[in-house]
Amino acid sequence: MALEPLLGMVFQTRVLPAPANQDFGRFKDPETLETWKVVSELAPLHEAAEHLKSSSIPVGFPTETVYGLGADATRSDAVKGIYKAKGRPTDNPLIIHVSDLTMLRSYLLPAEGEADPIPNIYRPLIKRFWPGPLTILLPNPKPSKLAPEVTAGLSSFGARMPSSPLALSLIQLAGVPIAAPSANASTKPSPTTAEHVRYDLDGKIEIILDGGPCQVGVESTVVDGLCDPPVVLRPGGISIDKIRECKGWELVEKGYKDASEVGSAAPKAPGMKYKHYSPKAKVVLYEASFVSNASDVEVGILKNATTNVYPSIGIVRTKTWAEWAGIFQSTQNLRASYRYDSDISKYAGTMRCGVLQSQHRKLANLFEVTLGTDTSSIAHSLFSALRALDHEGVQTIYVEGVKDSEEGSIAEAVMNRLRKAATIIKT
Repeated sequence: MALEPLLGMVFQTRVLPAPANQDFGRFKDPETLETWKVVSELAPLHEAAEHLKSSSIPVGFPTETVYGLGADATRSDAVKGIYKAKGRPTDNPLIIHVSDLTMLRSYLLPAEGEADPIPNIYRPLIKRFWPGPLTILLPNPKPSKLAPEVTAGLSSFGARMPSSPLALSLIQLAGVPIAAPSANASTKPSPTTAEHVRYDLDGKIEIILDGGPCQVGVESTVVDGLCDPPVVLRPGGISIDKIRECKGWELVEKGYKDASEVGSAAPKAPGMKYKHYSPKAKVVLYEASFVSNASDVEVGILKNATTNVYPSIGIVRTKTWAEWAGIFQSTQNLRASYRYDSDISKYAGTMRCGVLQSQHRKLANLFEVTLGTDTSSIAHSLFSALRALDHEGVQTIYVEGVKDSEEGSIAEAVMNRLRKAATIIKT
């Protein structure tokens, strides 16, 4: 189905259940990762795979990181459908997802004198981290079997093997690599539930596979081993410390900036060039150096409440802030606080709503999301928290950052996403 006649059309978006406890498939040999065998007869899975084969309209599906917006990576009309649905700039490259190493090798050419087309530098990473939240940059053969829109004109492409059995089975049934950025509207927080995908893309796609909430909550780490020393192009579900434990990657460097790298050149990996992960609200991020100074947060919230007409204000707590960022300890009074739950926020930690008021009048609505102190839990719930506060219509969100130097954690990925989402950063 060609893309051009579909431009401007509105689709009936269907959410199809695909329970995570379903037996979707397995590797014939888990040590080699050569062949993924599908065993599931679940009708929604097979319907989504047939849709990927025949349509130019992408499919929303879960991985262990975030929900992806998938299309046949070998067909230009299908890949263009991704850019159209997301409103994504066409110079922002896409990552392809493969079901096994046999599929990946069929899209590569071996270097001179090498039998295996997968460069040696990546073998330790593949052995340790695949399937999982790691993307590797690979040389794109000439001619390439991939649609040119996947690489945005670059001589390389990113590939990963997700650990979600549902995702692996969907790819295997489609029979081709699946190009899949996050299944959100461009620049918005990444989706970690099917509800998030529908909220952003309702009417723009036809099928969303609902496999429940994602486990990791932030996108994959992207590495480039084609240069010396190798670099991390995007922090994600695998920390740089863990990567440095692998042979040949001891000297890996940080090759990304937390601010958007605006320029004329196409970015080498998703998430580098453009503003990302941003809710509608203004985000005020407090770096770890500011975390202990909660009084500054309190002053900012009180100023916001007294200089604006009854605003709605969001607070995202992580490791050290007091409840309500200490507001109730001031001369003001916090009233009517209660636990809050809804479909859009149930994966975002604990949310409470309250009213900030002086002795004489109401000043603001407050919404507080508590993500807990464990960095993995914070990463898991971060995007859901931003979306939940957007859903409540808050104008400003005050966020407590974490130390991105936590050894072995994905704190750097959390802070990278927050810095890209932030309107104001307090350091």
